[in-house]
Order: sequence, then C-alpha cells, then structure tokens
Amino acid sequence: MTAPLYAIPGAPAAAAPDEPPQAARTVAEVLAQSQVEGVIDELDRDLIGLVPVKSRIRDIAALLVIDKLRAQHGLVAQAPSLHMCFTGNPGTGKTTVALRMAQILHRLGYVRKGHVVSVTRDDLVGQYIGHTAPKTREVLKKAMGGVLFIDEAYYLYRPENERDYGQEAIEILLQVMENQRDDLVVILAGYKDRMDTFFQSNPGMSSRIAHHLDFPDYATPELLQIADRMLSATQYRFGAEAREAFDNYLHLRIAQPHFANARSVRNALDRARLRQASRLYADRDRELGAAELSTIAAGDILASRVFANSEKDAP
Repeated sequence: MTAPLYAIPGAPAAAAPDEPPQAARTVAEVLAQSQVEGVIDELDRDLIGLVPVKSRIRDIAALLVIDKLRAQHGLVAQAPSLHMCFTGNPGTGKTTVALRMAQILHRLGYVRKGHVVSVTRDDLVGQYIGHTAPKTREVLKKAMGGVLFIDEAYYLYRPENERDYGQEAIEILLQVMENQRDDLVVILAGYKDRMDTFFQSNPGMSSRIAHHLDFPDYATPELLQIADRMLSATQYRFGAEAREAFDNYLHLRIAQPHFANARSVRNALDRARLRQASRLYADRDRELGAAELSTIAAGDILASRVFANSEKDAP
C-alpha cells in the first residue's frame, strides 16, 4: 500500500481519528477545545450595549470552564445549577442571549444538543382538567438536552382564578428543574417587577434560579447603532439627513407608550422601507439604480405618525 503523501519517514504514526482528545489542564486548553470564546465574541459583536449582561455571561462561562477543570481533580460532585431568569423590557435582546447561552452550555458539555425551545403560557397550560400535564411534559421532552425559554413566565401563575391550571405546569417544571437539571436548563423571562412578584408567590421556583440577569433599556445612541446594523444587514442605508431624522424619531417614540427597544426600531425601519418603496413606485418611468433602491430618505422617516402626533401635543 502506498504511504500517505503527508507521512514523514521515521515519524510516529498519526493518532487515530476517533482517539479522544487529551483532557484539558488549563483554561486556555478548555477554551481551545470547546471554542466557547467564539460564541462570546459573537455576542459582543452582534449585540449593541448590554455591558452588564455580557459581563455576567462571561462570568458564567468562566465558572463553567473552571468547574470542568475542578471535575478532573474530583473536586465536583454534581453539575452546578444553571437555571436563569432574564428580566427587562421587550426588545432588549433576551431571546438572542438565550440562544448564545445555549451554545456556550453545549460547547462546554453541559447540555447535549444546545437547542432552544421558546414557549409561553399557552404552550404549557391546558384549558381543562387533565390537559396541562401532557402539554407541559411534551414541551419538556422537546427541550431536553437544551434550553427551555419561557417568555412572560409570570402568566403561569394566576391566583385570582381558582380554576386555573398554571400551578400544575409550575409543579411539573419544578420537579424537572430539580431532578433533571443535568439535561435541561430553564430560562424564565419577563418584566422585572412582574417576575419579582411571581417569585414571591412561588418560592420553590425562586430557589431553583441560580442566575438573574437584568437587561437594561437601550439608550438612544445605541438604538441608532442598532438601526444602522439592521439596515446594513438588508443592504439599505440612511440617506442625507435621514439618520438625523431617525434620531429625532427615536427621541419622540421612546416617550410614547409600548416602546419595545430594538423591536420598535425594526418596526419603524420596516415602515420606512414601505414609504421608500411607495415613493419609488410612484415614479414608474424613472430608471432606478442600486443607490436609489437602497437609500432611505429623510422624508421616508419624517412621514411617520410619530412626528404628526408630537405636533398635536405641542403647546
């Protein structure tokens, strides 16, 4: 048989492809084997702001890396509790961070699959006797080996309704969070004040949450950076004075009800694109180049009802 082209005469035989890697002995070796730093770098690159959240994620990753090294010396008897609570207003990146957290846990070997199953109350709680337990267990079955992300988790508990079945779902979740925490990480999410009330009413759930991360609202400059990235991702850009117009839009919109941070930015840009499309569509005989097709003009922003409403509210 002809020797492989890469073989060196007299050199030791190459290791078998399926030979397990040597156990890591340093932090650098754990990071190299897991490639977990790549996920953290993506989090830093993809998400604007959120400095306290990113710092906490790095702390959790550091804990898991050191825990792996401790395990090799017989210093750990059981896996650490990794259930979490993400609190903050809508559009602050909670779902995105949950996805990255699942990748980190998977690469470090704390979950088998690294997928995220996102659910709300309706996915867990039934409407009649005997309906809730099968629904909840089916969701848990899908989430095993990964992360179960429960948005607006406080809606599981409705003490004002004696016939509500949310408490049954909570009891099943508590059992799984305790008994199968080595195969499932649960992340609860929602508004901070409502989550605080939920934990006060459900101390068993509170005692099982090891990490609480609070997601702050974005500042206006951060929202403007998010808008730039969203446009760039779809090959659009702000035209002359359009970015300044959008900055003014943000200052007005933040003061109005139901503002949802990055989610509201995305919605505003979608409406601006609609106005741009209508403007270009109206001039049917005009030859359009790439620049015109990818530019959001100031007028596309200023036509928003947010500006009209601000004029009505002016003294």
